[in-house]
Amino acid sequence: MDNNTNPKNLKIFFIKLISIFIVTIIVINVLFNLIISDKMEYFDILLSLTELENRRDYGNQFRSNLNELLKKDEIIKEEDKILLYKLYQKLKSEFEEIK
Repeated sequence: MDNNTNPKNLKIFFIKLISIFIVTIIVINVLFNLIISDKMEYFDILLSLTELENRRDYGNQFRSNLNELLKKDEIIKEEDKILLYKLYQKLKSEFEEIK
């Protein structure tokens, strides 16, 4: 058996190991910035709901959005109505089978 543990081979091994480690850190950092950082604002909103004033603000905003929605003539688009009706019919037929 040939034992290839001379210092030159070890040096190459450690250079490759460090290179792979650095590339892994860079890839993880890029993935975190591209994927997760955009979603962090939602986590901030969820965490801020523990404060009473923030809950009141979001509640008032929700009420104003509902009032604006109720002022519209059509809340749901025609194609969405058709899809919802088909879903309703499908669920209705499945529940009738249970009886």
